[in-house]
Amino acid sequence: MKYSGIGGQAVIEGIMMKNKADYATAVRKPDGQIEIQKDRYVSMTDKVKLCSMPFIRGVFSFVDSMVLGMRTLSFSASFFEDDEDSEPGRLEQWLEKVFGEKLEKALMAFVMVFSVAMAIAIFMVLPLLIANVFRRFIGSASVMAVLEGGIRIAIFVAYIKLISRMEDIRRTFMYHGAEHKCINCIEHGMTLTVDHVRQSSKQHKRCGTSFLIIVMIISILFFMVIRVENVWLRILSRIILIPVIAGVSYEFLRLAGRSDSALVNLLSMPGMWMQNLTTKEPDDGMIEVAIAAVNAVFDWKAYLLENFPKAEGLKEAVEQSRQEGSL
Repeated sequence: MKYSGIGGQAVIEGIMMKNKADYATAVRKPDGQIEIQKDRYVSMTDKVKLCSMPFIRGVFSFVDSMVLGMRTLSFSASFFEDDEDSEPGRLEQWLEKVFGEKLEKALMAFVMVFSVAMAIAIFMVLPLLIANVFRRFIGSASVMAVLEGGIRIAIFVAYIKLISRMEDIRRTFMYHGAEHKCINCIEHGMTLTVDHVRQSSKQHKRCGTSFLIIVMIISILFFMVIRVENVWLRILSRIILIPVIAGVSYEFLRLAGRSDSALVNLLSMPGMWMQNLTTKEPDDGMIEVAIAAVNAVFDWKAYLLENFPKAEGLKEAVEQSRQEGSL
């Protein structure tokens, strides 16, 4: 494996791929055509030097991913909205009156804040409260930390299994698999064709699912050490320490994405296993969408020439590109 620097995200009937500040969102429209939107997003870690420091950059990278995720989701959803000619309701009219042209940004900000608040409540506070029921029977703080972490992971797994029963989510997980398979195809030295992508793994160490599992595991280690008796202070500690835990988790994920050592691969296995829940095997049409998103922001032929010059079919792909004037 050779680190390429590209990453992505599944959206509604499509995929976003990002390479440095450039990103492209490819969506399979209802008529079967692939629509591609290309744009730039300069992250906080590139704008402000302080935000790029180790253990700090993880928090800002997470915020950047949420902002960019909302943008690309909004773009993909625009192709599948209901009839816009219908009369807007009173609430919608009032919101348009109050926020005007900034309504969409205001709604995105509200959704982001609400989503974060719900995630903290469900995955950080709720496990603590459930584990607290057993505190009278368990005297060891370390055992309590492990129990709380186990409950947190169980809730996460149950949540993923529940939403994966929805058809739209299941298809999104298939696009998620196509995203991973494309990146794996390139980083393992294969030309970007449907057949080669199909052969590639749908698991990737830099996945957001792995990040969440790392957060949950590292939180167990943190709360083994940080011991607070008062339940309200324990709740407060879970909330306050989220940026710290996220920062440490990001550093490991960053290392994992650039290393192929046996130890790193071993430590990455829980996240890779969990990806079996959040990624599904895509069909060829989904792979085509993923390839279109990659082609819009990443010169994979130049990458292969530099890192895998003997890749099968590379010479033919380069020659074709030269004839077409794209290389």
